Amino acid sequence: RKEQEERAVGATYCEKMDSLLQQADFVMVVVSLTPQTRNLIGKREMELMKPTATLINISRGAVVDQEALVAALQTGVIRAAALDVTYPEPLPRDHALLKLKNIIITPHLGIKTDKATYMITEEAVENILAALNGLPVPNEVLPS
Repeated sequence: RKEQEERAVGATYCEKMDSLLQQADFVMVVVSLTPQTRNLIGKREMELMKPTATLINISRGAVVDQEALVAALQTGVIRAAALDVTYPEPLPRDHALLKLKNIIITPHLGIKTDKATYMITEEAVENILAALNGLPVPNEVLPS
């Protein structure tokens, strides 16, 4: 967290998630799927959101309670949603989310751009060269 950067873009820090949900026009979920984040956004959280808010999930499908999301979108609890991930993936063709007009669902390919592919490849090459030369791996993911 960098307060100077927050001020520069007019951002407001919210210490509690409830506060963020109540204030945000767009809520983007970007977390790992863990036992603590499964259904992180459910009925209660959506009811805290503005009726004009849009929920965006780019993390993992199970982070959002999809049954609660269907109900929230159908009843106007929130305005819209955009999902790059679902649970299961892909959704069954008859899933209720696929019948709604106030949702965008992409097949988990938000990162599939030429630039992103180039950057990922470049990063992989750097990691491989470092490992082969006995140097620290720049983007090593360590188990927690």
